[in-house]
Amino acid sequence: MLGIHTILHPTDFSEHSEFALRLAGALARDYGARLIVLHVFEPPPLVYGEVMLPPPLEDLRSAAQQQLDQLSVPDVNVRVQRRLEQGDSVLEILHVAREAVADLIVMGTHGRTGLKRLLMGSVAERVTRQAPCPVLTVRTPFPETMPVTTPAAEEVLAGAGI
Repeated sequence: MLGIHTILHPTDFSEHSEFALRLAGALARDYGARLIVLHVFEPPPLVYGEVMLPPPLEDLRSAAQQQLDQLSVPDVNVRVQRRLEQGDSVLEILHVAREAVADLIVMGTHGRTGLKRLLMGSVAERVTRQAPCPVLTVRTPFPETMPVTTPAAEEVLAGAGI
């Protein structure tokens, strides 16, 4: 069995991150590992001129902290540490992975392709290339599981009165 003691889950609070969090939580539970849930807060660029200025930095930071605190990890038995860092997403994820000696990074990806990927880049791709440990990316939601029924299974269930 692999020695997984610390799992890092970077989140941007998107639906893709939610699916990755479920997987990270399940892996942490199964391996008895610590789960670090990380959100990197990137302050908006300052704009001068006749435009609206963004809310104060502390308000944005506190809103991000509140969202991070409200994320629920599927299994209550998982040891969870929540971290909010400020800066460039890729650099901070890599920094926390090294600092925490993460054995695995589990993160969502938006699955951008073509021009969007070229223009925006991919945080998941950049982390994967530079990470000090394996990276598991989750692109789509898990399919709903349906019970597998066979004639033999139906007989057993019928005999049990189910």
